[in-house]
Amino acid sequence: MNALISNTDKIAGRLNPPSSKNYTTRYLLVAALAEGESTIHYPAVSEDASAMVDCLRKFGATIDEESDDSGGRHLRISGFGRRPRNPGVIDPGNAGAVLRFLMAVGAMVAGEVRFATEFSHSLGQRPQGDLLQALEQLGVRTESREGKLPIVVRGGSFRVDDVVRISGATSSQFLSALLFLSPMIDDDIEIEVVDGLVSKPLVATTIEVMEKAGIRVEATHDLMHYKVAGGQSYQPGEYSVNGDYPSAAAILAAAAITDSHIVVDRLFEDRQGERAVVDVLRHMGVTVECDGSTVEVKGHSGLRGIEFDGDKSTDMVLAMLPLAAHAEGETRIFGIANLRHKECDRIAVPVHELGRLGVDCAAGEGEIVVRGRPSGYEGGYEVDSYSDHRVAQMLTLMGMRCRRGLIVKNAETVAKSYPAFFDDLIGLGANIRQDETT
Repeated sequence: MNALISNTDKIAGRLNPPSSKNYTTRYLLVAALAEGESTIHYPAVSEDASAMVDCLRKFGATIDEESDDSGGRHLRISGFGRRPRNPGVIDPGNAGAVLRFLMAVGAMVAGEVRFATEFSHSLGQRPQGDLLQALEQLGVRTESREGKLPIVVRGGSFRVDDVVRISGATSSQFLSALLFLSPMIDDDIEIEVVDGLVSKPLVATTIEVMEKAGIRVEATHDLMHYKVAGGQSYQPGEYSVNGDYPSAAAILAAAAITDSHIVVDRLFEDRQGERAVVDVLRHMGVTVECDGSTVEVKGHSGLRGIEFDGDKSTDMVLAMLPLAAHAEGETRIFGIANLRHKECDRIAVPVHELGRLGVDCAAGEGEIVVRGRPSGYEGGYEVDSYSDHRVAQMLTLMGMRCRRGLIVKNAETVAKSYPAFFDDLIGLGANIRQDETT
């Protein structure tokens, strides 16, 4: 599908955002690791969430969907606990977190579990070696293509001889996977993170969800060292998913770039790192108000460039780039080296595509620098999403301000995290047409 994005003067209205993808996948996992029935209220509707549901069913979880009179979705999960069945092959689609969390589940299975994907150009190119090395320290045998898919995991029993060391330099998901697995091992386990740790808020989210499911995790303040008692059991529970700040960040940025007034509901004060979007927008000159459950954007009197550390809020970084492109002065976003290991290289690709539109920007090893032009850009080009939902969202925001708009190719990739992205923007007044024939 191509999305035809035309210049948009203003958007306006009130929006109920998608539910958090990161909380949904974690609640699904702890529910499956419990024995008994759990309920998840208002789970995310996304390709990642669907992939997690499909894969957990293959491991033996029973997952049923229900709807209430107002259309709210609810999932009832009967978990497999300590006895996941051998699914043979697991295909996580293009969902990196799903793959990594479920490789830890695969390590519990006696026999061979193979992980593979049809997205060889995307997830198939992302590194998994740090998690494989950690699992091997626990006696799990693995095979891979130099740390990449396809991957074979042979588990079923564990051996804890020493502190397990795991790198946090590339992705926090490796550590989260190991944490989810740790209480299912009979022996106490001590984990040391080496080489730094990116995206710490997502690790805090993992610990929060584990604790809600009855698991005790001892963590140092800097989240670099852990002790988890062995032989614990996940308890069934009832969970309600908050609105998704990464998805909302793109909508809030759309309002900011069009100098518009909108309200986004269900944005609570939780541990999502992308809550930082509120402060970032304020520093860029946008009037933003929040009351603990809603965020309201009221326009601006001129965008200005800023510097900010994107490490704790990586999933909103690309949504901020169109604002930087239209701001007065220079914007520098640093601490984002791990963005090179996402669905695409989220440093090189945005800089390349924005550069084609005339944006003065440059890529560093772990940063992006943009020198804005408040007068805007002509546009009129076809641009590619690179099968990356965040890239598609970024280019959509740029197209809304380009005088001749943009055509975003392969725009259906937004469904990975936010299937209603274009429909919601259109509902707020954006000039967007989805062309299914091209």
